[in-house]
Amino acid sequence: MATTFKTFLNNDIASTRTLLHEAIPITGSIASGTYGNNNIKNYTHGMFQSVYDYPYLSSSANHIFDLTVGVSSDSVFGTANNMAQYSKKRNVYNQMAQVLVNYSTGGLIQQFDQDGNIAAGGHKIKDAFFMNFARLLNKDEIKKGSFTVTFNTGGAPEAPLPDSGLVIGDYGASSSFRVNSPTGEYGLLYTSSATPNIGSAVGHLYYQAGIAVITASIFSDDPIGIGTGPYGFPSGFCGFGTQDGAYDTTSYKTVLSSSTIQSFCDGLRNRLTQVQFNNTTELNSTIYFCRANVGDYNYSSNPTYLSASKIRVKGDQPFAEPVSYITTIGMYSPNNELLAVAKLSEPLKKTPSNELTLRVRLDY
Repeated sequence: MATTFKTFLNNDIASTRTLLHEAIPITGSIASGTYGNNNIKNYTHGMFQSVYDYPYLSSSANHIFDLTVGVSSDSVFGTANNMAQYSKKRNVYNQMAQVLVNYSTGGLIQQFDQDGNIAAGGHKIKDAFFMNFARLLNKDEIKKGSFTVTFNTGGAPEAPLPDSGLVIGDYGASSSFRVNSPTGEYGLLYTSSATPNIGSAVGHLYYQAGIAVITASIFSDDPIGIGTGPYGFPSGFCGFGTQDGAYDTTSYKTVLSSSTIQSFCDGLRNRLTQVQFNNTTELNSTIYFCRANVGDYNYSSNPTYLSASKIRVKGDQPFAEPVSYITTIGMYSPNNELLAVAKLSEPLKKTPSNELTLRVRLDY
């Protein structure tokens, strides 16, 4: 046991931050109901749908993500008179906007902006679906520039065309992202990885919140939900309806306006091919350098240190230098209250002719 205590100086303490990443692949077969839809949980309120990696009644099931869809107050696809679950779809959009976009200076709920520059105006995402990933997957945040989601946007709902995949990703986000959200950082989601530009932006990915916001108009030839123009969409994409290259009234627009949130999510899952991203675990550490100088800790107050008034570890050599063996480091409060204990893998010999520096790391 130590007979003296040493106080840490400023240069004895250092802090580090380490980011650990893990690849997370989610296949479309899981999202579309691998277990006969027993891994898809619907609720009586009908406002969102949960996807599990196993039948959700099983104790071994893990929650993967939630799906829902919402419309803004000025949606072009319906009103309270002709849109199913209009109030719930409005409430979903408003709730997400309040949390992710925040209010205007006048106290109004702001809409999701295509390029993220809310103050400059521009095109708004008026109808969107939301993928809210479980904390189990995204951990502290989603790694910037690692996210892609693929949808089969062609063919009929019951038979999506496998070669019609539309890949959406946060391309270039590692060096270009937005910080004007109350929830932290977010990147724009693009349909083109070669030259990401505002014209191909179709949504947002909020890294710390783990939420992807994507305009529902990706299932259309004309992304009407964010304005006019091609916006980088392939021709012939009619989404939830047939692939005939025209503005198809049986496409996602009809599903969005005349069907429930659950029905829209069912169609969305049926077209989901893959989601892939890297999560991030932030490991913060404080490192304490415990220094035993030449004149420190060469003796012990342990009763077994002496035998018949002789230092046991010196044997029968009275003129040998004192020696001790360090096995444990104690971290104390200013009031000498023991707070933490660090054990060494093996005893370290300490004599007046050597000094030691032991590195103790606290992770949190």
